[in-house]
Amino acid sequence: MKVTAIYPGTFDPITNGHLDIIARAAKLYDRVIVGVALNKGKTPLFSVDERVDLVHAVIAEFPNVEVIGFDNLLVECAKQQGANVILRGLRAVSDFEYEFQLAGMNRRLASELETVFLTPAEQYEFISSSMIREIAQLKGDVSSFVPDIVHQRLIAKFS
Repeated sequence: MKVTAIYPGTFDPITNGHLDIIARAAKLYDRVIVGVALNKGKTPLFSVDERVDLVHAVIAEFPNVEVIGFDNLLVECAKQQGANVILRGLRAVSDFEYEFQLAGMNRRLASELETVFLTPAEQYEFISSSMIREIAQLKGDVSSFVPDIVHQRLIAKFS
């Protein structure tokens, strides 16, 4: 059986921590879909199309990874894409409670989908997109936390 995992998030912007999870997932699953959520509850820096384009640019080295934008329930998107697994990243213990609740709700909504958690490599466990945006807005150097194309787009957004 071929296993497809969906890795959802807002990816505003995608970071090296996200890429670490994607690279590891690409080794574990036959197909990995990076699902860029519209998320109407947040006001993103980049539009969903810009975020999809950025993710697409940085996943080119992974032949079994693709990217889509979505604006419906994650479990519905996963079903539409033929996913068997919902992949979530855990950076710290503080992420666990929220992610645990989310996994439980997703299980109730679609019991055929399994949620799997991956932790990023140690050097990325403190990185968050919101911190990256804040540092970049204040003209700080985020080049070691994001792919080069993302760094350049952040500079352009805040110049």
